[in-house]
Amino acid sequence: MTNFVAPIERSMLAKAGWATLAALVLVAPASAQQRDPAYAAARASGQVGEKVDGYLGFPVAPSAEIRRLADDINIKRKAVYAERAEANGATIEEYAFSAGCQAIARSVPGEKYQAPDGSWQTRTAAAPLRDPRCP
Repeated sequence: MTNFVAPIERSMLAKAGWATLAALVLVAPASAQQRDPAYAAARASGQVGEKVDGYLGFPVAPSAEIRRLADDINIKRKAVYAERAEANGATIEEYAFSAGCQAIARSVPGEKYQAPDGSWQTRTAAAPLRDPRCP
């Protein structure tokens, strides 16, 4: 017996998988990064921004202090992504991508985020530009 999944069913399964990952990202526990005043200040001033890959990036050349802060947050994010991905049968990259999509969607006006073309954008009141693969 073959394990054949029709293309339409495969598409529906893929969408269901992304929806599940997105839901899991939304319930991810708030990390210390959201409580750290230095992180909040760096984010508000546009020194760090959300990337579609689920990690923080640098819209402008960072100081050593900002780089250390973002690197620490990114290490913590990767640990959470790895744990959640394993628990849900996804890769770290898939989980991180879904988290990046959600983080960009949750950004607020004035914050920086990376658009699908790799350019850094400043969030306005309009919806952010997101990768078409985002759930």
